[in-house]
Amino acid sequence: MEITVKLPDDLAEHGNPGREALEALVVEGYRSGVFSHYQASQLLGVSRLAFEGFLKERNIYEHTYSEEDLKQDEETWRKLEGKSSSPR
Repeated sequence: MEITVKLPDDLAEHGNPGREALEALVVEGYRSGVFSHYQASQLLGVSRLAFEGFLKERNIYEHTYSEEDLKQDEETWRKLEGKSSSPR
């Protein structure tokens, strides 16, 4: 899905206004609990580890790695293990 946002002229003059708007949306969504750690990292197109760095760069420490994050990682791991053990 693609979303278009109209930005005021003063914001449009920033170096990369689209990215700045996306990052602000992701940070607020993550802080409010609307986005999980995984979802937020996917929206930014980075790994979960890179997203952790992104948060630290912005001094955002409100959330920690949750049980939901662990379950999602375990599920991904099982899927990857199943693919690697499949005969080629």
